[in-house]
Amino acid sequence: MADFFDALEPAHVSMIESQPVFFVATAAPDGRINLSPKGYYAFRVLSPNQIAYLDLAGSGNETHAHLAADGRITVMFCNFQQPALILRIYGHGRAILPQDEGWDALAAQFTLMPGTRQIFVIDVDSVQTSCGWGVPLMTLEEERATLLKAHTRADPRAWEAKASLAAGSIDGLPTRTTDRYIAGDASMRPD
Repeated sequence: MADFFDALEPAHVSMIESQPVFFVATAAPDGRINLSPKGYYAFRVLSPNQIAYLDLAGSGNETHAHLAADGRITVMFCNFQQPALILRIYGHGRAILPQDEGWDALAAQFTLMPGTRQIFVIDVDSVQTSCGWGVPLMTLEEERATLLKAHTRADPRAWEAKASLAAGSIDGLPTRTTDRYIAGDASMRPD
């Protein structure tokens, strides 16, 4: 049986903080539904009614496009240990890019990594918990280093060219672009 809450409670936050992976679902009014797994412990609870996660550049930017078009987002956590539990956070979100006002204060909440592209801030509309009895027990072996290695080795100029060409979603929705380099870190910026 599912239970609904108006905000995150301390037990929810405790469960969230122990999870190595979470899932993000978004959709624009017309187009595909996007569902993405996220790792690297890149999720933060800013308050009982606001959450955020650090986004690294990857194969697309669907979440950004969908939030700009519609704003709706669902974040799901599964407890792969005991006790069984699924927690969903329903809300409305927006992308904060390194060039945006408020980036520095928000970015201070995270450990920025190579490939940091944006931070998604989500205002919580409601929280739902459900049993999770059908979710298997699993343990984390380790985080994959592949994405961070790829960003560390990438040529900044090639990244900027690719980012400007991919300034949209697979359904043609626009996104705002930035380079992948952490704002204020001169060692990671092109000359």
